[in-house]
Amino acid sequence: MRIGLFATCLGDTLFPDAVRATAVLLARLGHEVVFPPGQTCCGQMHINTGYQREPVPLVRDFAEQFGDASIEAVVMPSGSCAGSVRHQHAIVAARYGDAALRAGVATVAAKTYELSELLVDVLGVTGVGAYFPHRVTYHPTCHSLRMLRVGDRPLRLLRAVDSIDLVELPDADSCCGFGGTFALKNAGTSTAMLHDKLAGIATTGAEVCTAGDSSCLMHIGGGLSRIRSGTRTLHLARILAATRATPDALTEATAV
Repeated sequence: MRIGLFATCLGDTLFPDAVRATAVLLARLGHEVVFPPGQTCCGQMHINTGYQREPVPLVRDFAEQFGDASIEAVVMPSGSCAGSVRHQHAIVAARYGDAALRAGVATVAAKTYELSELLVDVLGVTGVGAYFPHRVTYHPTCHSLRMLRVGDRPLRLLRAVDSIDLVELPDADSCCGFGGTFALKNAGTSTAMLHDKLAGIATTGAEVCTAGDSSCLMHIGGGLSRIRSGTRTLHLARILAATRATPDALTEATAV
């Protein structure tokens, strides 16, 4: 399959390892990964903050970059960005776009997937040949859980990882408190929600907390760092991309 990879803003600027791991994983599974060089932000942060007219150029660019018929699927290591493309782009196009934009958005949305969706639903795999000998807990992010409804797909992928010790996170479906600008505008509430999430992670004794969104992991990771918990955050893609022959840097560091 020829798969278009969308890096996302956070992936491009702060967490390129998650994007790279996505490409490595899909290539290892035998697929061609292409990276349209003109891709930009999907516009989610504008839309979520109430500016629906402003991201029209971004929505149009996304539809143009990934609308190529030779790209059979579009993947991104982000449930929130996938949710924006699949749900919010159509709203923007309907209100402020033209017929061509509406058609382009519909075409691309129909073939856009978050990573776990692509692997389980489209490629039909759960065992991807991954190796990760660490105690791990999984946080289901809000957009993946409530907007995309990925369900247990990430957990099915993690359960198939060789040598992993996967432990359940208490109150896993509660929000970590990030929510983009929510964390800035409602810092007190956000911090309280984060505190609850960190307390749950602490009970697992996990070395790693993983998720499908770098934004939530950034928020959780910051909290874990401040309390010096010793638990690391790692994107799901990095765990799935790791093998015995090419382990993740975390495994290599532990082995030294």
